[in-house]
Amino acid sequence: MTGRALEGEAALVTGGGKGIGRAVVDRFVAEGAQVGVLVRSAADADDLVAAHGDRVAPVIGDVRSWDDNLRAVTTVVERFGRLDVLVPNAGVYDFSVPFEDQTGPEIAARFDELIAVNVKGYLLAARAALEPLRAMRGSIVFTLSSSSFYAGGGGVLYVTSKHALVGTVRQLAFELAPEIRVNAVAPGGTRTGLGGLASAGAEATRLDAIEGFDRMVAKTVPLGFLSEPEDHADAYVLLASRSASRFMTAVILPSDGGLEVRGGGRRKRG
Repeated sequence: MTGRALEGEAALVTGGGKGIGRAVVDRFVAEGAQVGVLVRSAADADDLVAAHGDRVAPVIGDVRSWDDNLRAVTTVVERFGRLDVLVPNAGVYDFSVPFEDQTGPEIAARFDELIAVNVKGYLLAARAALEPLRAMRGSIVFTLSSSSFYAGGGGVLYVTSKHALVGTVRQLAFELAPEIRVNAVAPGGTRTGLGGLASAGAEATRLDAIEGFDRMVAKTVPLGFLSEPEDHADAYVLLASRSASRFMTAVILPSDGGLEVRGGGRRKRG
């Protein structure tokens, strides 16, 4: 890619206040885009404006709400006159609680919360953005996960949600072509503040606060280190760029340190 890949375009990122979503917002702005951001807190909204000024349009809301998704899309179109790229990204984590350690009622409550954020939130964002994206022949870039393909990166609820999104990408790519391209990035272990479930009493728990998480990931992946959110941002730019990926749809780019070849773990030298 030459020049600024998203010059003059407008995007919307859900869950863009922290972690991978924030890295995507920062990178899109650097590539010339104006970016709407659906966030949960006023603090995140204020931080985005402090960093990027009128290049961003934060909207405080909940990805589980149709009205909030529609309000975010409307804000982008009213502020920037168009919508070219949607990045559904918000998520919650189940912290790998074993299936048998959860009662039936716990599974029911946690499933409803996790799937509502990780899957329904993506579908609502895509539906809210459908008409303006079609008008611009734009694209959707979903945030998936290495857990969309491999077991062991979460508990059964999280892994189920991320596997479900593979079908979401493929079906929407099929239905929305040729006007809208639908692709995804699948990051692996990342130093990010991915939060837990309120229904499990883990709403304040963050993935990057788990002791030994970085060592565990480093030992597992062939490249041997825990990634940072910024390590994945260029993959989103590639898939959002009309010039760099105009013949790509239903593509899921792994950004996971080589998990496909890990076998029993990272190979030791000597």
